[in-house]
Amino acid sequence: MPDSNFEQQHGRYLEDMAIGMKEVFTKTITDADVMMFAGVSGDNNPLHFSEEFAAQTRFRGRIVHGMLTASLLSTLVGTRLPGPGGAYMSQDLKFLKPVRVGDTVTAEMTVVEIDDNKQRAYVDAVCRVKGEPVVIGRGAVWVPRRAAKPA
Repeated sequence: MPDSNFEQQHGRYLEDMAIGMKEVFTKTITDADVMMFAGVSGDNNPLHFSEEFAAQTRFRGRIVHGMLTASLLSTLVGTRLPGPGGAYMSQDLKFLKPVRVGDTVTAEMTVVEIDDNKQRAYVDAVCRVKGEPVVIGRGAVWVPRRAAKPA
């Protein structure tokens, strides 16, 4: 049985989407975020946990998991663009610069194309730290249609 609060919980419908529509989410990455992400993902690479180990790498210190940073884009899909009811179909990513614990990451998505037949919005995605891109990519998001009203 459908949730009676479905309409209140639902995000944007395909009919609400428009090219140029943009949403932003900002989060400061903490050490606890890195620990929890490692616990969920199983990625316990010392590059993320050992300052001594990481200091010997090209990064010269600990870095945040790239996919933790990119997961902020998923936050946008699930909460804002289109929001509840939408689903990621694909995402191409390029990691440009490392993110460090304590960095504030701003994730941004912009609708660049809408495919009415496939119910998809194509988005340009970027994560920035201090205005500098650290992750860029293009994604496809499935967007539900508004239910037709009975005649």
